[in-house]
Amino acid sequence: MEHWTVLLVSHVVAALFVLAVGPVQILRRRRDRIHRTVGYLWVAAMYYVCLSSFGIVTEGHFTWLHGLSAFTILTVTLGLLSAVRRNVPAHRGNMIGSYLGIAIAFGFAVGIPGRSIPRLLAADPATALYVVLLVVLSVAVVYLSMLRGGKGFGPAHLASSKRDEGRRGAEVPEITSQVT
Repeated sequence: MEHWTVLLVSHVVAALFVLAVGPVQILRRRRDRIHRTVGYLWVAAMYYVCLSSFGIVTEGHFTWLHGLSAFTILTVTLGLLSAVRRNVPAHRGNMIGSYLGIAIAFGFAVGIPGRSIPRLLAADPATALYVVLLVVLSVAVVYLSMLRGGKGFGPAHLASSKRDEGRRGAEVPEITSQVT
């Protein structure tokens, strides 16, 4: 396993994160703050997976997977811009397409003998299982922390906290100015 560099390991972990988060983002009915926050994490991980792929070359040559990475950078960016512009159909299409692209790339990365992941699975399946479980656990922790923390963030919470301070007897000095 000496061929597993930090770049390759981080690339695989980020790709597993993207693969684990994608279906939850796509199938979850509510499009709220949690969707946006986890979506930004997903987009950042997608950019990392795509950009890091250009540092992973076989025998000094790019493959069609690198072309897919370049195309995915474009579709993720278009999906992000569509979300900002509130063009939901374009956002959904670009993000689902990006997810399907990375799922296809993952299928080839795992299914072609001689690549790093199949060799790891054959040589050390326990390590591969450990990494997968670690990624799934981290995704679960992200979602659970977002769900539990949903009732205490944002401007509305801060405004209500300041109102509560006033009710508890804390006086807020008024600033008045006189023009003479």
